[in-house]
Amino acid sequence: MVIREIPRTLSDTSNQHTEMTQEACPHRSHVQSSENPHVYKVGIHGWRKRCLYFFVLLLMFLILINLALTIWILKVMKFTIDGMGNLRITEKGLKLEGDSEFLQTLYAKEIQSKPGRPLFLQSSRNISVNVVNGNKQLLTQLVTGSSGFRAQGRMFEVKSTSGNLLFSADEQEVVVGAERLRVTGAEGAVFSKSVETPHVRAEPFKELRLESPTRSLLMEAPKGVEIQAEAGDIRAICRNELRLESKDGEIALDAQWIRLLRLPEGKASTGSLSSGTRQTVYEVCVCPNGRLFLSQAGTGSTCQINNNVCL
Repeated sequence: MVIREIPRTLSDTSNQHTEMTQEACPHRSHVQSSENPHVYKVGIHGWRKRCLYFFVLLLMFLILINLALTIWILKVMKFTIDGMGNLRITEKGLKLEGDSEFLQTLYAKEIQSKPGRPLFLQSSRNISVNVVNGNKQLLTQLVTGSSGFRAQGRMFEVKSTSGNLLFSADEQEVVVGAERLRVTGAEGAVFSKSVETPHVRAEPFKELRLESPTRSLLMEAPKGVEIQAEAGDIRAICRNELRLESKDGEIALDAQWIRLLRLPEGKASTGSLSSGTRQTVYEVCVCPNGRLFLSQAGTGSTCQINNNVCL
């Protein structure tokens, strides 16, 4: 005869434990069944809940107002992907369209207008263009203002489109490279120092006048001075004396007519007067001091007889 032991299952074990517990504590189940269950409320209620809803609505209202203002500013300022308003950001730099106003200093490497369009610079006071070195020292300055135009620098040049020099000025000299220098002022040109030029000529059908109101006028050249009037007269007027002096050469008066006006007439003594008809022909005499006078012509020279003008 074989006897086998059958193992217990987990359910049998748990049922047995439950029965033992109920048997050991029969009064516990009775107490729990007799008492009422308790309910606990979780959350915000009353005036706290109303205040929370009010603040949430207020926050949503402020967010909407902020969003509307942001959209309005973007629309007014014309914000786009390429820039803002008339300002555009390109690969070469910044591009401004229309009129632009700068309240502070503008630093730029290059300023240019559109192709075929002019560039205007306008200011209520002045426009200054300064060039400085690495030590912030001023090298060149260009200022245009209500008082005028002023340029400061070591040299100033003006050239034509072909590259020819028209005007140049520095501390040493001023060069006028044009073919003709025209002075249209009513008083002409005033020079406080000497003037060196190969040719001085007036405009066609205009007079050329060289004048020194309070000092002397000196024309000097190592190879000669030529004064020529092809279709007019040459007049030399002075208050005191007019001198024509040649140190090593001669003075030649070459003309068809030479007129010497208002020359004094020498008078001879009574005993030396010759009888007969008075002559209307005179001869020009020269005193030892260079003075000229007239003397009545005779059969011979009468300069010695009528030389009382030389005394």
